[in-house]
Amino acid sequence: MGGSRSMIFADCSSSTTARLIPFGRSRLLCGGGALCARRRLHVGVGPSLPASLRTTLTVHSSPSPSLPVMNVSCSATMASEASAKVIDGKAVAKQIRDEITGEVSRMKDAIGVVPGLAVILVGDRKDSATYVRNKKKACQSVGINSFEVHLPEDTSEQEVLKHISVFNDDPSVHGILVQLPLPCHIDEQSILNAVSMEKDVDGFHPLNIGRLAMRGREPLFIPCTPKGCIELLHRYGFDIKGKRAVVIGRSNIVGMPAALLLQREDATVSIVHSRTKNPEEITRQADIIISAVGQPNMVRGSWIKPGAVIIDVGINPVEDAKSPRGYRLVGDVCYKEACEVASAITPVPGGVGPMTIAMLLSNTLTSAKRVHNFQ
Repeated sequence: MGGSRSMIFADCSSSTTARLIPFGRSRLLCGGGALCARRRLHVGVGPSLPASLRTTLTVHSSPSPSLPVMNVSCSATMASEASAKVIDGKAVAKQIRDEITGEVSRMKDAIGVVPGLAVILVGDRKDSATYVRNKKKACQSVGINSFEVHLPEDTSEQEVLKHISVFNDDPSVHGILVQLPLPCHIDEQSILNAVSMEKDVDGFHPLNIGRLAMRGREPLFIPCTPKGCIELLHRYGFDIKGKRAVVIGRSNIVGMPAALLLQREDATVSIVHSRTKNPEEITRQADIIISAVGQPNMVRGSWIKPGAVIIDVGINPVEDAKSPRGYRLVGDVCYKEACEVASAITPVPGGVGPMTIAMLLSNTLTSAKRVHNFQ
């Protein structure tokens, strides 16, 4: 796909696409305080975490049936064998969950407090119900208390706001997550704005985003998917400072905060979006690419600078007659072609997806620590 060809951008968002695939299949899925300490490691890490990555972090901080199945082919055009290293998000997420488990236990033993995450689900979407179940399981796996309110499809906006208010005032709840998408008669912005900034573990509150955008200010929470992207770069030892980075997609939930985080890491950042001229040319200049547009195999090998590091946030169903489901999941980046050019890349699934839920748990723990001044 050349720069002159027309493209359709559909910016990914953890508020919608991040919750389209059950965690069992992995998917685009994501802190208050500082991110983990940088680790300077060799760029050429393998599919499994090297010993130097097995350090302890002190945590401070299905496709829906309505989804169209797209038929987009992607074949390698280069003759040499794939050389890109796999950035194993599943392994990193497990390590982080293990660290959170230890911190939750330490906090409970020291001050008798267990972090709590509340989820509000409105309606009967099967995919949303699956994500809520998986969040509950994830909380249980690390020792975090989970609270759930399941409301009917025709619930009024005022009723949803009432439940948010109750959780805002509940000291046993340290994080509140409203499962999206909401029914069309409910204003999403009003609902998200009603969540207390101090319990906004999804990082969607405009004041958290505003602090993220300002130099010298610190957000209470960072949106989970972008935070997970940066965490992968840190854990694998990729230096961000001074690098040229391109973020493909400008959603409020992924693209925009990812660009802000990269700027905080002293990268020189460009954002490619639906109105960008010559996106291929701009993307080819990047040392680091974060793609979150929801277009299968849009980023081809010709878009990639040799040796670039690629974080593929997208997850897209494409037709596959050989699959029992009739489709398979691919990212925004043509994986086969990218492996011929990039130095490292996240797989789909198994890359960014597992990191999002790990970052949600991390943000919840951070909130509880902050409230109780627990170090």
